[in-house]
Amino acid sequence: MGPMPPRELTLDFPGLRLAAREWGEAGQPRVLALHGWLDNAASFDRLAPLLPGFHLVAVDLAGHGRSGHRPPGAAYHLVDAAAEVLAVADILGWARFSLLGHSLGAIVASLVPAVAPERVDRLVLLEGFGPWVQSPEDTPRHLAEALADEARWLATPQRTFPSLDAAVLARSVGSDLDYPHARLLVERGTEAVAGGVRFRHDQRLRATSRLRLTEDQVRAFLSAIRCPVLAVRACPGFEFDEELVEARLAMIPEAQRGDVDGGHHVHLTHPERVAPSIRAFLGSTSDPGR
Repeated sequence: MGPMPPRELTLDFPGLRLAAREWGEAGQPRVLALHGWLDNAASFDRLAPLLPGFHLVAVDLAGHGRSGHRPPGAAYHLVDAAAEVLAVADILGWARFSLLGHSLGAIVASLVPAVAPERVDRLVLLEGFGPWVQSPEDTPRHLAEALADEARWLATPQRTFPSLDAAVLARSVGSDLDYPHARLLVERGTEAVAGGVRFRHDQRLRATSRLRLTEDQVRAFLSAIRCPVLAVRACPGFEFDEELVEARLAMIPEAQRGDVDGGHHVHLTHPERVAPSIRAFLGSTSDPGR
């Protein structure tokens, strides 16, 4: 008998409804999984079954997958996403939990234990080593460009694809995802409309963030992390600056690094390459029933 399929969850906030997928049972060590930019909770569909013994909930972040979009006039900032992670844990009744983040999800996850150290047991960063940054002197120009970018994307309607296959092929372009793995994301991330299908994500997600942290601020967040951290980098994955990665990880008091062969979505395309180290790392979480 194969692993049980995930269960669908709905998490209601004031003015916002988030969707999620759930594996495992109450009483097992708790893991909250956060996907990458323009992906969704299906990003963990192949990894989660390789992590038996954990109560794992993968959330569609706001504006992604089957979750609702932020209201008009709102933006998508990392600090807002970090706040939502803690709110999700509150709704689930999780006083303590571990975090597993990929790409954008890893960036968001890196902020949470810095501001709520009493709640995060362990942190796994997959292909994400802290936020993008800007220098203070670039802030005015960056905000002006971001506002213009938002206006452009708000005026751009979502493209309609004639079929799900066409949407899958479009999602595969320029990524490390082949057809079967891209289809997992696209099936969850699209909706049927007149003339075919279209992606459900909020177009505002494509706009440049209005405000980025400085490198000093990022390192302050990382140095405030008190839980053990496992940072996994895929080779060849995203083109991170190696010196910057090492410098940032050095700021975390208790961090270990693991490199694996694979692309940026290695946890989806080759989950067997990352599951053993993640399982071993998370398996030492104390007090799983909290």
